[in-house]
Amino acid sequence: MVYRKNLSNRRDFIKKSAFAAMAASLAYPSFLSGSPQMEKVLKVGLIGCGGRGTGAAAQALKADPNVVITVLGDIFDDKLQESLHSLTQIDSERVKVPKASQITGFDAYKKVIDSDIDVVLLATPPAFRPLHFEYAAQQGKHIFSEKPVAVDAPGIRRITEAAKIAKQKNLNIVSGFCFRYDNSMRAIYDKVLKGDIGHINSVTTFRNEGEAWFFPREESWSDMENYLRNWYYYKSLSGDFIVEQAVHSIDLMSWAMKDEMPVRAIGTGGRQVRVDKKYGNIYDHFAVEFEYANGEKGYHFARQQAGTTPRNSVDMLGDEGAALINVRGKYEIKGKENWKYSGPKNNMYQTQHDELFAAIRSGNVLDDSKHMINSTLLAILARDVSYSGKTITVDEMLSSKNSLGAEIDSYDWNMKWEPHSIAIPGVTKVI
Repeated sequence: MVYRKNLSNRRDFIKKSAFAAMAASLAYPSFLSGSPQMEKVLKVGLIGCGGRGTGAAAQALKADPNVVITVLGDIFDDKLQESLHSLTQIDSERVKVPKASQITGFDAYKKVIDSDIDVVLLATPPAFRPLHFEYAAQQGKHIFSEKPVAVDAPGIRRITEAAKIAKQKNLNIVSGFCFRYDNSMRAIYDKVLKGDIGHINSVTTFRNEGEAWFFPREESWSDMENYLRNWYYYKSLSGDFIVEQAVHSIDLMSWAMKDEMPVRAIGTGGRQVRVDKKYGNIYDHFAVEFEYANGEKGYHFARQQAGTTPRNSVDMLGDEGAALINVRGKYEIKGKENWKYSGPKNNMYQTQHDELFAAIRSGNVLDDSKHMINSTLLAILARDVSYSGKTITVDEMLSSKNSLGAEIDSYDWNMKWEPHSIAIPGVTKVI
């Protein structure tokens, strides 16, 4: 999810020259034109001003001509200022963020959400998501929430309760599981879920990539600042890369299984190339098997190792055929009737925001909470069966009190921080 190479549209949006040119070429969805509801200005706040958050804010601007960015929040002021500069290049008239609305610190999320906004974009490291999501739901804000939504079972339970509050308040929730907004994916999954390959017996997903980003420590950085700037490498903040990034593939597996949860999982993983201390305490490879109630199997393989062959794929095998996906361009069904996707392409990241703001305008409710919670839980399960070397059921995982990120509520710059030890299968306890 955070690579220098093959960056997603949203992630490298901030670094490309086309970013500054967007102001001259904004094209809004045709369904918005002429709508009387369009007269209302929708105020948007961003929490987490890295590339992901900045891209989401840019896409919010493009989704709706009466969206205004009014407040930004981040732990680091340099990130906030970089984001503000980039967004102002897109549309300085609709990025109205005075100094008082440029908020930094661990409590920035409260000040952003408490401001006069209609929609909040949550794009901080994943461990903060339950805290921020919960407060946004309590305060009645529509939510775009990056994935994953937690790094441990206590966080999942917190998000689940917050989603119930959001549902009671008819709030829109769009999740960063962006492949569910891709035209090619929607087309092939529509056919699969209607039975074009029969009953699905197994789903195999791969997410093999190169190495991720890393920020060399500067002399002025405290341990805490280094920890937060390199959050990806610490499982208490990222959940490990299977939760933070490869969860996309696990979500695609779950989608194929109609978002029904498996019974149990078993897996393996470790650190073969991430042996330097600078890489914190996360793994660089995983292999996991999920077992469903009627014997169906889900398999997930992931690695982040430089110089290795990349693969981002989904293979669904049914009793009447197969659906084969390579995210770089192959979407086909082989079976009773062979089929290949040949329809229009779309920017799935943009479509997420187009549909979010269209739902807000129409008064309909778009709610991604079920699959964003379930898929995140499955990624946490995948990590923990690999960390421990034990078979763990979904029920055991969901009730686990093992906390990696729940203590995030009490973070401050003065706290003493020690990283968790690197997990050792057969030794590490996760339940």
